[in-house]
Amino acid sequence: MTPGQWFEKLVAVQARLRAPNGCPWDREQTHRSLRTYLIEEAYEVLEALESGNDAKFAEEMGDLLLQIVFHSQIAREEGRFTVAEVIREIHDKMIRRHPHVFGKTRAKDSTEVLRNWEQIKAEERRANDKKSGSKTGDDLPKETSLLDGVSRALPATLEGFQLTRKASRIGFDWENTGGVFEKMREETEELKKTLKEADHFRTEEELGDLLFAAVNLSRFLKVDPEIALKKANAKFTRRFRAMERLARESGREFKDLPREEMETFWDAAKKSEANTRLPQMIGAQRKG
Repeated sequence: MTPGQWFEKLVAVQARLRAPNGCPWDREQTHRSLRTYLIEEAYEVLEALESGNDAKFAEEMGDLLLQIVFHSQIAREEGRFTVAEVIREIHDKMIRRHPHVFGKTRAKDSTEVLRNWEQIKAEERRANDKKSGSKTGDDLPKETSLLDGVSRALPATLEGFQLTRKASRIGFDWENTGGVFEKMREETEELKKTLKEADHFRTEEELGDLLFAAVNLSRFLKVDPEIALKKANAKFTRRFRAMERLARESGREFKDLPREEMETFWDAAKKSEANTRLPQMIGAQRKG
């Protein structure tokens, strides 16, 4: 069967589940009730991608695709739009946003492609605002911004990443990582100052500024901040579990240990992990 035929079968399955004699759980769901599942499935796709397990990766992408089909089915029942309209919209958007492929526009590199993308996106937004008659409270045409289109629903790290990336495309940026490191040093000093003042509101604000600067650094380094932090979380979890295991092997309960011994077990967990990873790295290099 072709991908299109399989997709039609999936759409039919979801329609059947939502039918009067379908699944009670599926029939109860709404766009709002499914929000958590949409987010969870997206993160599970990322986790599967990082695992290197292709079968799991394909499975999780299927689960994410189901969420799109599910929401589209609910929208169809409400007379709002269909899954065909969803596909047509993204198809047409890809054609519009790639005039260097499907049109006569020239783009010498990816930087120019992204600049054209943002320009086309802004033009589309202005056209949509004009068509819908968007107004401000003063009954004036709604002001547009180069930062329009960055979702407020994104995790804070990704929102900051997208905001600064958009700003950088018009040249509002540091010249190199040196400027970002200097900004982080500056924000660190300001954060220390608020601790002395015992001002929680200012502390929160300055900590946010420091995190924002760190997100900027990740952009300069071409590192996704959300994935980087996820990996750090996974590393901490892995080492913490290793500490607990080492403590049990010595006949102790980790939670009952004094701080100094906890640190000793932490160092042992790090050393054990390094000894495990080194042969793996050597093996990978030999295969390469």
